[in-house]
Amino acid sequence: MNVDLESLAEATSGAIGSLLSTTILYPLDTCKTKYQAEARSHGRQRYKNLSDVLLEAIANRQVLSLYQGLGTKNLQSFISQFVYFYGYSYFKRLYLEKSGYKSIGTRANLLIAAAAGACTAVVTQPLDTASSRMQTSDFGKSKGLLHTLTEGTWSDAFDGLSISLLLTSNPAIQYTVFDQLKQRALKNKQNKDDKASLSAFMAFVLGAISKSVATCLTYPAIRCKVIIQSANSEEANTKKEIKKQQKTISAVLYGIWKAEGILGYFKGLKAQILKTVLSSALLLMIKEKISATTWVLILAIRRFLLLPSPRVKNL
Repeated sequence: MNVDLESLAEATSGAIGSLLSTTILYPLDTCKTKYQAEARSHGRQRYKNLSDVLLEAIANRQVLSLYQGLGTKNLQSFISQFVYFYGYSYFKRLYLEKSGYKSIGTRANLLIAAAAGACTAVVTQPLDTASSRMQTSDFGKSKGLLHTLTEGTWSDAFDGLSISLLLTSNPAIQYTVFDQLKQRALKNKQNKDDKASLSAFMAFVLGAISKSVATCLTYPAIRCKVIIQSANSEEANTKKEIKKQQKTISAVLYGIWKAEGILGYFKGLKAQILKTVLSSALLLMIKEKISATTWVLILAIRRFLLLPSPRVKNL
């Protein structure tokens, strides 16, 4: 039985890190998503600032509704990060073995990360759409996962898939920048210690820098995706034909331009950077610190299952 234990360890530690970071920052994520999803109508705005979302929840005594959709989001986050880290680690190792190179270049790293991201987007798109709809629903009126997925057609569950595929460039840029920064940071340590690893603080800093770069470059597409996947208000639900037209990519881009101008494409950028930087930095920090433990546990499981011994490599 041939099992790629090294890729499995990378995927498991990445998924656990994603699960913890998503749970810790979920209220901020809900506020950020609802703020981004709002499109100005006839000059009126429901939320002028990110804090207005929080104040609305407090005023309506719906603070716990900031966690609506948490279970779905965690499921989507765990699966997506597991698939992504497994694919990224596996394709990266396969490339090095086939090419004979000792390190991977920036161009190859981008292609590998994009391929892993594309696979992840297709697998987890229905959960991603459902979690966005649950988050952007009115406080206290969020529906369950099955009800959210089945209230429309099957194609509705894949709303925003094309943008999700486009946004595979986001983690591709993020992890490429992180890997390059990590290699430079560990260059001196590797000469002294074959098992050198980043400190928690350094992993946090490098994670924050890499995600900031990726977020700034891809933000207009991020906001467009949120609007496409957002839940519909009661008024919009009475105009399904208009809703369908407005949820196309071209219509959303035009709508933002017409109502808010060019700055509308960057509405919520600060909140996005705050949330994604903290989330990704926490994810990478947790992953770096538990990867060694995860590897030991998987080796113990291998012995228990009597799997063939893998070639041991540094994580």
